[in-house]
Amino acid sequence: MELTKQIKQIIKGEVKQDSQTLAVFSKDASIYKISPKVAVFPKDSKDIQELVKFVAFEKSHGKDLSLTARSAGTDMTGGPLSESIVVSMTRYFNHIKKIGRDYAIVEPGVYYRDFEKEAHKHKLLLPSYPASKELCTIGGMVANNAGGELNLIYGKTERYAQEIKMVLADGKECVFKPLTLVQLEKKKSVKDLEGQIYTRMFDLIEQHYELIMAAKPDVSKNSAGYYLWNVYDKAKGIFDLTKMIVGSQGTLGIITETRFKLVRPKTREHLLVIFLNDLEQLPEIVNHLLQFKPQSIESYDDQTFKVAIKLLPEIVARLKGNAIKLFFGFLPELWMVLTGGVPKLVLLAEFSSEKESDALARTKHAQASLAQFRVPTKLIQSREQAQKYWVIRHESFSLLRHHVRGMRTAPFIDDFVVKPEVLGEFLPKLYKILGKYKLLYTIAGHVGDGNFHIIPLMKVGDKRAPEIIKKLGQEVYDLVFAYKGSMTGEHNDGLVRGPYLKQMFGSRVHELFLETKKIFDPHGIFNPGKKADASASYAFKHLDFN
Repeated sequence: MELTKQIKQIIKGEVKQDSQTLAVFSKDASIYKISPKVAVFPKDSKDIQELVKFVAFEKSHGKDLSLTARSAGTDMTGGPLSESIVVSMTRYFNHIKKIGRDYAIVEPGVYYRDFEKEAHKHKLLLPSYPASKELCTIGGMVANNAGGELNLIYGKTERYAQEIKMVLADGKECVFKPLTLVQLEKKKSVKDLEGQIYTRMFDLIEQHYELIMAAKPDVSKNSAGYYLWNVYDKAKGIFDLTKMIVGSQGTLGIITETRFKLVRPKTREHLLVIFLNDLEQLPEIVNHLLQFKPQSIESYDDQTFKVAIKLLPEIVARLKGNAIKLFFGFLPELWMVLTGGVPKLVLLAEFSSEKESDALARTKHAQASLAQFRVPTKLIQSREQAQKYWVIRHESFSLLRHHVRGMRTAPFIDDFVVKPEVLGEFLPKLYKILGKYKLLYTIAGHVGDGNFHIIPLMKVGDKRAPEIIKKLGQEVYDLVFAYKGSMTGEHNDGLVRGPYLKQMFGSRVHELFLETKKIFDPHGIFNPGKKADASASYAFKHLDFN
């Protein structure tokens, strides 16, 4: 209670310590449970600045306190979990401050679904939204460097964050944006923590430039580590720390505002649905489809498909339109389940263009070319028809998480990436590893760029869970690293993958990650134990399978 009283004296926002609030904040969408001491709801940036100063002072006097920012709590890595102070951003930091001609300024607690509606009024889009776009916030997207179904042509959140406003470890709020080398020198001359950060980060990157550039994962997307390789563009003479603040999971400071570049999306889209009964065909079909430059190639498997059909009323409720008409639209899928003809994997290949004729022609061309593989396909020409497939893909994890009786989703090998061209070799080896453990698991993800979301379903109360997670996780990541992949394309490190960073990047680069953390956060007050300084023993201690 003393901590609560102390915080209430210095901020305008609320401070909660009741069991119900702490129970909510003790979980996210991961396999962990960690109860905080207190939850704080800051009203403005001044509150956060005072909170940071308070924690820094207490830490310097021997108190073990820290700050972990949290928004929607949809993180799958344990990123927003803390034994200390959770700073909740959704109650007050939920304003869309401005939408301009091609940009927006947004606070971290804004739900993406609300932002998308406002941006749509301006015919604009932030295209790096994840499958959980109906649940997640802008803050989580920045913290994890989110990506999703449009990554093939639009890239991830790191491409769109232009400026970031963040409270640093000295309690000052600073704006990070691209700097010329002349502007950088001015920043370095400032005698405060911000100046020290620019001075020391430039020296760190300059002195280890070749090592850092060689460490960049050679895949289409990556959310592991701190993205040191993206900061200093020597050819353009630009130094931009926003490129590594994105994806830092709140370990370097507390973000209060982000300016995003937005795009005008292509207005004509057609969907090609491919039903695979043999997963051995997947690598060849994916690489074949990529020749036609689709906007996305997504997937979900038979387990997800069956759960979706069982929960048909809930699925229909999430769709917009005539409920009866939508229900009848699912009859072919319902018949598949009843007759035992459920495909092992459903692929969704979407083609877009400014011209209707071009989008349709490319979709038809792709469909015709798949005849050689002898797989059932279906050309979807209306958005209403396409919606039913997309809602199953978008809601796949949520459906499994909340509706599988006696079992729970266990995301710990849920986000790895390898190059699509190696899938033919990689996938058989992956299936062999998975087969040894005789687990029920689901496969979904962005197969167009080799990003797979494999979610094992494990029995609640299973005492074997920690050992399975440890052994299976190590085997899968050994395989991913052997193919020069990344262990996370979108979901980030947190508790679940932070302990593997040294293996993925090597000890020298891992040391640079630790040094980066220390430069920004000298006293370790921002979300400790995540990413570079994560501990496997701590993570296993907080597994939640009860």
